[in-house]
Amino acid sequence: MSAEYQVNGNVAVITMKNPPVNGLGHATRSAIVEGMKQALNDDAIKAIIITGAGKAFSGGADIKEFNSPKAFAEPSLHTVINVIENSSKPVIAAIHTVCMGGGLELALGCNYRVATAGALIALPEVKLGILPGAGGTQRLPRILGLEMALNMIVSGTPVTSEKLAKTALFNEMIEGDLLQGALAFAAKVADVRPLPRVRDIKINYPNYEAFLQFSRNTVRAMSGPFPAPLKCVEAVAAAVTKKFDDGIKVERDLFLELVQTTESKALRHAFFGERAASKIPDVPEDTPLRAIKSVAVIGAGTMGGGIAMNFANAGIPVQILEMKQEALDKGLATIRKNYENTLKKGKLTQEKFDQRIALITGTMSYEEIGQADIVIEAVFEEMGVKEQVFKKLDQVMKPGAILASNTSTLDVDVIASFTKRPEDVIGTHFFSPANVMKLLEIVRGKKTAKDVLATTLALSKKIKKTGVVSGVCDGFIGNRMIEQYSRQAGFLLEEGCTPEQVDKAVEKLGFAMGPFRMGDLAGNDIGWSIRKRRYIDKPEITYSKTADLLCEMGRYGQKTGAGWYDYKPGDRKAYPSQLVNDMIIQHSADLGIERRKITDQEIAERLIFSLVNEGAYILEEGIATRASDIDMVYLTGYGFPLHRGGPMFYADTVGLPNVIMAMEKYAKGRHGDAWKVAPLLAKLAAEGKSFN
Repeated sequence: MSAEYQVNGNVAVITMKNPPVNGLGHATRSAIVEGMKQALNDDAIKAIIITGAGKAFSGGADIKEFNSPKAFAEPSLHTVINVIENSSKPVIAAIHTVCMGGGLELALGCNYRVATAGALIALPEVKLGILPGAGGTQRLPRILGLEMALNMIVSGTPVTSEKLAKTALFNEMIEGDLLQGALAFAAKVADVRPLPRVRDIKINYPNYEAFLQFSRNTVRAMSGPFPAPLKCVEAVAAAVTKKFDDGIKVERDLFLELVQTTESKALRHAFFGERAASKIPDVPEDTPLRAIKSVAVIGAGTMGGGIAMNFANAGIPVQILEMKQEALDKGLATIRKNYENTLKKGKLTQEKFDQRIALITGTMSYEEIGQADIVIEAVFEEMGVKEQVFKKLDQVMKPGAILASNTSTLDVDVIASFTKRPEDVIGTHFFSPANVMKLLEIVRGKKTAKDVLATTLALSKKIKKTGVVSGVCDGFIGNRMIEQYSRQAGFLLEEGCTPEQVDKAVEKLGFAMGPFRMGDLAGNDIGWSIRKRRYIDKPEITYSKTADLLCEMGRYGQKTGAGWYDYKPGDRKAYPSQLVNDMIIQHSADLGIERRKITDQEIAERLIFSLVNEGAYILEEGIATRASDIDMVYLTGYGFPLHRGGPMFYADTVGLPNVIMAMEKYAKGRHGDAWKVAPLLAKLAAEGKSFN
């Protein structure tokens, strides 16, 4: 039952029942229309209340029906709203907790709206690259006024009902029981005629042309590559300049236009990708979770401190273990300084600051952390060091504690073998800075228990991370792919590029930063130590030696004031380095390579398609569950542009046969061995399919 019809005296109450947020799916829409008909045909009924069961009035469209015929099947939301708006009896929306998107559009179609305090009100469609498509852009400006409505529609940001209490949106704020309050309100308006309709309100805004032009200019400057915010302004402009029905037509046309854009498809892909990432095919959704009430972190360095902050931010107490008092003091001081900076910026209250600082304590004794529910090691990335730590953890941690490693490349199965409880071991690869970056790569070992995996995924949500599960392989999903990207970046330098040219080519596509600026930020010595290991473990893989030569010059990046670029004290801006460019040109000459002019298109294709090809291998090997998981890793951890949807989605938009054609062309150049087409990529292209 997706909506319940009840009669209370002379009032009909239609309650939406489609958990978790009463999404307006086809069954719910049909049930509202049926309820309306029943109420209108019953002479005893004087008024109708529409409300939502559970924890929402309505969150809007039913995401389970997105991209399916049911989403647009009749009765559409437009039809439902028309039935309500044309009612001969007053219809009251009784709003609580969540009233967003189509839920708010439904409420705007009612004659009256009453609400409880604390309800979140929003039209968030712009965040999916679309605009409200059921009259939201036409009705909200009529009832809230042009300026406030436009801000809500363009930003998509929720506003609490009490902030809107004095506007015409709500006829009454209800204290106490919502239904009782709504029934009392219904008694007051049962005989009021004519019935007020939002569509009949005239928008009075002096000099609206100037305001709309100012809005267009502001939104154009802030919306970057996304077309939806500007289209929202156009739709709202129609509410001011056109008759209601003509404005609705403008809104509909703009909505249908936006739905087809790559940018909207990319945003919707990311929205669903984030939700899909937490679902693991062989781990049932009702898997019992282990309780996580306390955390221990081994290592108070940059990573350890950042990891600890995530848990303190979520209200979970954390102990940080270090071997030396000096290192512990330094780590705790850095955490305090980070919080002080946030406090100074006004992004943290003094109360929250005190709370978080109090939740983080230090220790130098393994015995003191034994009762923690999960322990995360963040020590030096070397197997011998990890072995010592995990043998010690195996001795001191209580039964049932989760033993997690923040390794970024090492074999989690080998780490698990250092304990007598491999089922409790999991990889939790945080990204630096760990208190800021959204991605958490969760590495599932061969023996990792299902409840350990389910608990870690749930914990990632609690600390506001996007948890993506990876199987065990060298570098997991993200770093295994970035290695191919970095290899191509190095080859491009040998063949004719400068670091600045390579970086600018991908930054033009919307990347946060190119590979060389990224290397300088992360520390070029990290890649150097990985390559040294590769030269022994995998001598068949070729690399450009330019990065080694750079490190031999002591240019590790921002931390040493010099890397691929020059840096000035207190200035993070990357300045092109003549010294580095001369070194690169000399290296090409030493290799006997005649440098050539390389286009930005070639740079972008070689970097991105190397990611795509490695991603296809990762999918085929089952390291990643689905292509969208790979995209989530790159959107949340590697600065891949959101409007491009991630590497696998980007390949789909380019067309997989086109990706292969470009790869075959690059395979004829130097280092052609790097362009062996992954069998899955070839298969999907041949079958006319895509990754997503």
